[in-house]
Amino acid sequence: MATKELKTYSLAEMKDKYIGKVGTQERDDYEYELRMDVLGKMIKAARQERNLTQEQLGRLVGVQKAQISKLESSANSATIDTIIKVFRALKAEINFNVKIEDNFIKLT
Repeated sequence: MATKELKTYSLAEMKDKYIGKVGTQERDDYEYELRMDVLGKMIKAARQERNLTQEQLGRLVGVQKAQISKLESSANSATIDTIIKVFRALKAEINFNVKIEDNFIKLT
């Protein structure tokens, strides 16, 4: 009896097949959501590192606890201004990179 060999796929191949190829709207939406989820997790980790509750951080930023909770679960509903205020309140440095084609633009 012959054994069937399993084919393996890379993560990139799986994304291309099930989400969409790079450059498609579906793939762009997926990548954006993923980045916003990671940003939310970073905010939560920084808050916990500072031993702050969501309510305490909300008071420092000037927003309700519910907005901090929503931000930590996914930052896609927040403005850049709010995200910057949150990181300032956490005394955490945040850096933004802008990449045009293959060149990064650096702000000094």
